[in-house]
Order: sequence, then C-alpha cells, then structure tokens
Amino acid sequence: MYHTTGLTKARITELCARIEERGIKPGMRPWPPILGLRNALTVTLTYLRRNRVQEEIAEDYGVSQPTISRAISAITPILVQVLLECVPAADELDDGRQFIVDGTLLPCWSWAAHPDLYSGKHKTTGMKVLVACTLEGHLSWISDPVPGKRHDNYCLGESQVLEDADPHALQETCGRRATGLAEGVQHTGQQDSLGDRAGNRELQDLADHAHRLRRPVETFTTTISAVIGLHFYRMA
Repeated sequence: MYHTTGLTKARITELCARIEERGIKPGMRPWPPILGLRNALTVTLTYLRRNRVQEEIAEDYGVSQPTISRAISAITPILVQVLLECVPAADELDDGRQFIVDGTLLPCWSWAAHPDLYSGKHKTTGMKVLVACTLEGHLSWISDPVPGKRHDNYCLGESQVLEDADPHALQETCGRRATGLAEGVQHTGQQDSLGDRAGNRELQDLADHAHRLRRPVETFTTTISAVIGLHFYRMA
C-alpha cells in the first residue's frame, strides 16, 4: 500500500476521517458511490503518486475508466482543502534560520490556448513555484503555482515570503537575504553539500510527481496543490 500510494494504511484511514469530518461542501462533486470514500481516496493517491493509466486502475477495482476519472476529479480538490493546515505558509518560516529559496518549473503539456504557460528561460511550458529549504536540505515551504511565464521575482512578490526584507541586504548579497532567507544555491564548481543534494532530491521527487500527471490544464493548479499537501502530510 505504501509504495502504491505513498501513505501507510493508518495514514490513509486518518485521511479518510479528515474528509468525513469536513464533508462535501456545496459545489464540490461527490466521489462515485460504487467505490466508496476509502477506495476513491486510494485510487486518487495511486494516480497522483504513480500516474498509472486510469484503465489499469479501473481493472483493479472492477469499475469503468470514467468512474476512476470521476473519483480523481472529486477527491483531488477535497485533498487540497483537508490538507491545507499541513502546508506551511510563508510567514511561518523561522526568522532565526537561513533558508535557500529558489524557483522551479513543473513542466506540463503545451496548450495553444494557454501561451502564459511557456517559460522563456526553460524553453518549455509548465507551472512555476518557489521553494524554500533549510541549509540541511529539508523542504520547508512551497508557494502556490503560477503560470510558467512568470519570473521568480513575481513569485517572490506574490508569496510575500520576503515581505520584511531589508533592501540593503538584498543588494549586498548574491542571493536574497532577509529575515534569515536566501535565494538560490550558487554552484561554484565546488562539491555540493549533503544538504544541497538532499534538498534537490526532495524537490525532484515533488517535481516528478507533478510532471507525470496527465490532467486537463484547468485542473493543473489544483493537482499541484494536492501533491504539495500530500508531501507535507507525509512528512508530518
């Protein structure tokens, strides 16, 4: 179960309890009754983690592919809501610590109707997020996703992660230092620290999950937010 969903049976049971306690809010679609909550949740976790073909998942549960699609569409936005308290906000970062803050692109398909997804820097389409990790490589914060065309500076402004930054400190360093925050790992040809490598691996795992997802563009922001929520839920 863990290698399929990324969560133990106990954590899945806990997540089911959170969903049942919250209930389905007005405007949110219910999961397919034929699956029930636990199976619909397991299906969604499996899809988000491994991006298995929906027809294959449908065979495992003895239902149709549209049923699996409806389960994923119903559970994903619910996950975003119930896991919101697990996701650190920018103002929760410890002012007394140093963090590495950098932007990354989560690649996706290219849609002609959404040119704002194209990143000139990366020469591909995707959604951009800012991430903050400790110097030891622990992923501590991830911003909300924005279209790939946006510059890192735009993400910094929107996230307000450097809201209390000292402008002089920003000018005096190669990165961005303010209230203990620093942007960017500067690769100088020297061997990266264990913290740098650990942070890169953790971020790459997150990016891989988001990159593999074959979801409509309208759901991409919600899907990324769900993956982020699950990451911090798993780490809690």
